Amino acid sequence: MLNRIREARKNESGFTLIELLMVIIILGILAGVVVFAVGGITDTGKKSACKADVKNVEVASEAYFAQYAKYATDINGLLVTATPKGFLKEVPSATNYTITYTNTDGSVSGVLVGGGAC
Repeated sequence: MLNRIREARKNESGFTLIELLMVIIILGILAGVVVFAVGGITDTGKKSACKADVKNVEVASEAYFAQYAKYATDINGLLVTATPKGFLKEVPSATNYTITYTNTDGSVSGVLVGGGAC
């Protein structure tokens, strides 16, 4: 009897349907975890880019003020191609956030498209 069972086990090959389904379910769960983890990284990147652009415009605004003793009339006045010459190569633009420049005191702020300051 024991020999028959051993012989039957030797002839078996492959996985059962249940084993394959379990592997597919586990892989699906792992894929779901990875998708949500990557989404958080992207949001952090957008916020960091917004902060960097706000800081660049602030520095250009203060450099303009130091050079001309007044703030530029708008953010386009901070460009190197403007008259008088500014200190930004190009105006920061992105679909994920908006940069706002105030010419009265040179303050700069950034707002993410989904809401919230950067």
